Amino acid sequence: MTSKWDQGNARKAQDNIGSGSSYTPRYARASAKFSPKKAVRSFRDLEIYQKTIECSVLITKDVMPNLERQKYSYAERLMDSAMSIPLLVAESHSLRFADFALGVGYLEKAMAGCNKMIVYLEHAKGLFGSKFDMGLVDDIIGRYAESRLKMFRLEKSWKKFRTEYGDKDAGKGKGNFKY
Repeated sequence: MTSKWDQGNARKAQDNIGSGSSYTPRYARASAKFSPKKAVRSFRDLEIYQKTIECSVLITKDVMPNLERQKYSYAERLMDSAMSIPLLVAESHSLRFADFALGVGYLEKAMAGCNKMIVYLEHAKGLFGSKFDMGLVDDIIGRYAESRLKMFRLEKSWKKFRTEYGDKDAGKGKGNFKY
C-alpha cells in the first residue's frame, strides 16, 4: 500500500500545478540559497574582522584626506578608533580560549568602538556635509552598525558554545590570564 505522501505522489502533485509553471516549492527555493559557512580557523576568517578592517582602509584612503584638509580636530582620534576595532576583534578571538570573560570583554570594547566610529563619522558629516562624499560616509556608518550587530551575535554564539560543550565546567578559559 502506498501512502499519499510517498515520492511518486509528491511528484504527481507537483506536476499537476500547471504545465509550464515556474513554481518551485518553498523548501527548494530556500535550500538553493543556503551554503555552509567556511570554518573559522583564525580571526582573519571572521566576517566582522574583514568588514571592520575594510572600513578602516576606506577611512584611511578616502575620508582622512578630506578631514585633514578641513582641519578636523578629531581626525587622529577617528583614525585610532577605526584601527582599534579590528585589533580588538583579533585579540578577543584569541583571548577567549585563555580567559573567556576577558575575550568577551574585548569583543564588547569592539562593539563600543563601532558605536564610537558612528558618532565620529556623523559628527564630521554634520560639520562638513557638503564637502564630503556623503554616500561613502553613510555606507561606512551602515557597515559599522551592521558589524556591531554581528559582534553581538558572535558574543551570544561564543557563550552558547561554551555552555553546550561544557567548556565552563571543564575549566577552559577560566581566567587569570596575564600578559
